[in-house]
Amino acid sequence: MNKSIVWPGLLALALAGCGSAPVAPLPVFVDPLSPAQRMAEVEAVAGSQDDELHVQPLRDAQVQDLREQALAARTAGNLDQARQLLEQALALVDNDPAILQERAEIALLAAEPAVAEQFARQALALGSRTGPLCRRHWATVWQSQLARNEAANAASAQAQIEGCTVPPIQRF
Repeated sequence: MNKSIVWPGLLALALAGCGSAPVAPLPVFVDPLSPAQRMAEVEAVAGSQDDELHVQPLRDAQVQDLREQALAARTAGNLDQARQLLEQALALVDNDPAILQERAEIALLAAEPAVAEQFARQALALGSRTGPLCRRHWATVWQSQLARNEAANAASAQAQIEGCTVPPIQRF
């Protein structure tokens, strides 16, 4: 008998006996909400209240124009164009919390929750700790974490939203 034929056959037979039961794949998380539903949650939580303090910075006309064009593109469903316009605005003023938040929202709508959280956290680091924009930052972090199935982190972010509402000073 030819040994060169026997050895591969024996090796195959031995290895076949070493096989183990197939490992069941881990369940894949499927986000129960669409990106648009997540964005609706952000908008609902962040809504402006008539009796709270608002701080609005002065805006450069070119940057404001880019923001308005980005909003129009977003409204029309053109997220890529909105992203590009906001990136242009950020190239002009990279430390504007409102633009960073708008960029975060485009990422959330584009089903990029990690990117959305990154931009929202940048906005939080630079922006006001009160008001609708603060709530929008935290709501974006909250929804981004829920979209990635990070329930414990999301609960922590959700708890931060309440601290963003500060009533105005009563002068009389």
